[in-house]
Amino acid sequence: MVVHEAEGGGYWAEVPALPGCATQGETFEELLTNLHEAIEGCLSVDVARAESHPKDRVLEIAV
Repeated sequence: MVVHEAEGGGYWAEVPALPGCATQGETFEELLTNLHEAIEGCLSVDVARAESHPKDRVLEIAV
């Protein structure tokens, strides 16, 4: 996770490994609680598998 200080106070965080997974909290402890819930919610979403063909290659890259 990447934690940022919010301009108006508090914190917000994002999980780069889960695109779109982000949350906020007034305190760091609240942020961690909310982050656990956000990650659980992001992982519980049912995502359709992409179709692949025998000649396709699946690669992972770090950006």
